[in-house]
Amino acid sequence: MPAFLFLGDIVGRPGRQAVLAEAKALRESLALDWLIANGENAAGGAGLTAAIANELTQAGVDALTLGDHVWDQRNFDNEIGALDKVCRPANLPPECPGRRWLLLSGQQGKLAVFTLMGRTFMKGPVHCPYACADKLLAEIGDQADAILVEIHAEATSEKLALGRYLDGKVTAVLGTHTHVATADATILPAGTAYQTDVGMCGPYDSIIGREVAPVIQAQRDGMKRKLPVAQNDVRLVGSLIHFNPANRKATQIQSFTKARKVLGG
Repeated sequence: MPAFLFLGDIVGRPGRQAVLAEAKALRESLALDWLIANGENAAGGAGLTAAIANELTQAGVDALTLGDHVWDQRNFDNEIGALDKVCRPANLPPECPGRRWLLLSGQQGKLAVFTLMGRTFMKGPVHCPYACADKLLAEIGDQADAILVEIHAEATSEKLALGRYLDGKVTAVLGTHTHVATADATILPAGTAYQTDVGMCGPYDSIIGREVAPVIQAQRDGMKRKLPVAQNDVRLVGSLIHFNPANRKATQIQSFTKARKVLGG
């Protein structure tokens, strides 16, 4: 059966270096048809740049998705249009630059990928993810042998609801944004693979990728301060999906973790 690995949010240089070092080996060892990753925290822990996106895709990542930090890096709004392996959240306002979805070709067919942003506790103007999903699925039609939907959201209930809404319509609904992997990887009743959050790629000796002490102090006194990306216990974490291209249904979902012996720099 064809398979794809979706890696959670790449956090800073440690997460980025781990993906760069392991991408090709992962493709071979897991017999992957596609490797996709959320890249919205890859540049200094917030946002993405064209240079980093190209570095990651040249290393073996087929596609990069984004989330609420999509515009954090200066000038990325002018760069994203030229990045044909990067898609921004599909339910941002239509005037936003960048691709709403991607169609990836492989030896065993084609995989469509798009991201939906949640609306609960999330910043910025975001259109209805349900209506956006319906529109994109109609647009994709029968072009793809599998469809991966990323839900980038804070509220678990919102992720679960969207997963249930899309059950049987797409191959997988996988959550990102909280950087903490959930223990609920499952195949829903109509055949869609689901996990509320797949976790992150980065330093786990941290608070969601940032150094511990500054985060604690910021929460104690409420003052703004730099929250540097942590360095230690770097892991690649995500979700591995196998599917049947005849009906787009998932046949297996497995949480994935690979620790790095070399610490982030």
